[in-house]
Amino acid sequence: MTVSRDKIVSFCSDYLKAENFQDYCHNGLQICGTDKVGKIVIGVTLSKRLIESAIQKKADMIIVHHGLFMKHFGEFPVIEGVWCERLKLLLNNDINLCGFHLPLDAHPLIGNNISIINALGLQKVCGLVEDGQSIGYVGAYKKAVDRDKFVELVNKKLETKSVVLSFGASQVKRVGIVSGGASPTWVTAQKLGCDTFITGDLRESVVRPAEEAKMNVINAGHYNSERFGIMNLGKLIQKKFKVPVEFVEIPCNI
Repeated sequence: MTVSRDKIVSFCSDYLKAENFQDYCHNGLQICGTDKVGKIVIGVTLSKRLIESAIQKKADMIIVHHGLFMKHFGEFPVIEGVWCERLKLLLNNDINLCGFHLPLDAHPLIGNNISIINALGLQKVCGLVEDGQSIGYVGAYKKAVDRDKFVELVNKKLETKSVVLSFGASQVKRVGIVSGGASPTWVTAQKLGCDTFITGDLRESVVRPAEEAKMNVINAGHYNSERFGIMNLGKLIQKKFKVPVEFVEIPCNI
């Protein structure tokens, strides 16, 4: 059984409301391949290894969170080096490439951030704005939990080894969450009453201000904080279109 490429792309774009986001990459179809899709490979980040895995599995489409065309290319990209090799593999094998970045972080049902809220057993309180867009969430417990136990829970549910700035309260009750590269957003989280902030990266420039503000910051890893969304999207596509969708894990501890 095969499904129209355009039907899959349209479904994903509409479901994720991709056109509503100001992003530094194109959300949707990035490389056009065959118009009939019989198998899909999904992953967090595009790489040569992921493409080679898709070829080996005879996939017609790859869907990722971090795609080929990101901000470092500029307005008119020069395709060279490792990016040229990736492009050759995709084109020579007639494989479609789709990427969904911020829409997959922010989605209120299947997105990375709401999934972390749910995995940690937090109750959603409100959205958390990053760069003028509601991307993350604030969640809370009815009863505060021990910070060390909370970090253990984060590590278990996200399958990660967090780097923790234990500068705030030893009891965690109100948590701000923005997956991926969002460590400066701890400031917004604190203004919303959070005692702890979870993100996927940690910049040196964040450390001393967070210490002085007495804020806990948990870096759960960029990759591991952004696995939920693409996996959830894959399940949704498989259920709707009845085509096999396989998540390919290429671990990254960053």
